[in-house]
Amino acid sequence: MQFDKIKSYAKINLSLNVLGKLKSNLHKIESLVSFLTLSDDIFIKKIKSKNHKVKFFGKFSKKISKNNNTIVNLLKILEDKKKLKNQKYLILVKKNIPQRSGLGGGSMNAASIIKYLAEKKIYLRKNEILNIASKIGSDVILGMNQRNAVIYKNNKLRKINKNFKLFTLLVKPNFGCSTKTIYKSVKNFSYSSLKNIKISNLNNKFFSRLNNDLEKPAFNKYKKLKSLKNLMEKIDNVLFVRMTGSGSTIIGYFKSKKAALKASKILKKNYKSYWCNLSKTI
Repeated sequence: MQFDKIKSYAKINLSLNVLGKLKSNLHKIESLVSFLTLSDDIFIKKIKSKNHKVKFFGKFSKKISKNNNTIVNLLKILEDKKKLKNQKYLILVKKNIPQRSGLGGGSMNAASIIKYLAEKKIYLRKNEILNIASKIGSDVILGMNQRNAVIYKNNKLRKINKNFKLFTLLVKPNFGCSTKTIYKSVKNFSYSSLKNIKISNLNNKFFSRLNNDLEKPAFNKYKKLKSLKNLMEKIDNVLFVRMTGSGSTIIGYFKSKKAALKASKILKKNYKSYWCNLSKTI
């Protein structure tokens, strides 16, 4: 049997507001989310075996736990719920998205596989999908459609049917950020900036006024991130610069590929050991 191929796109946060804390100690967030052409490649097929087989390869596959990752956890949940009916899968994942980068690589891998299985292999009700996704990670549900969306503090999702047409320069230092550590360092909460927004108002001027509340604690812990953002903000034709998620990737946004390419040459010259990637929103 041949492999089916799935694209698992990188997730970015154009904004991220931390609005408070839940009784569970998790944070209430509001975020404007988009996706990039940058993706992990997932290959999946049915196999005759006693166990599932999940293997990672590619530049960013090192240090991924073989027994504790989002895909393994997903398969275990589906097995426990008896959804796979003893069918086993071989899943190969080419990791093009760095770990601990704020780009949601692991979560989007799980989301892509849930979507694939629900559409082609097994029956899952909508509430079952939501329940399974929440058990793997709070942002997994965002990857079910891989479209622009606003997620509100009550986990309500609003899809945005508009292509933002932004070219991006992603720069990740040679270290990652711990999501748990960064969120723990949040001292103050902010207010909603996305409530009742109109689609027509979602333009570059509006995007430039948004914020990521996780930048301050991340920059306090990692001074290099602040220096990187400062340099990127001085580059010609950059619309705005923002950290995505809890970091450590800093993203410069541009109107044209030419401007983003020119910026990448500057960044690669100044930060030779950092990962740089040109992409665009989808």
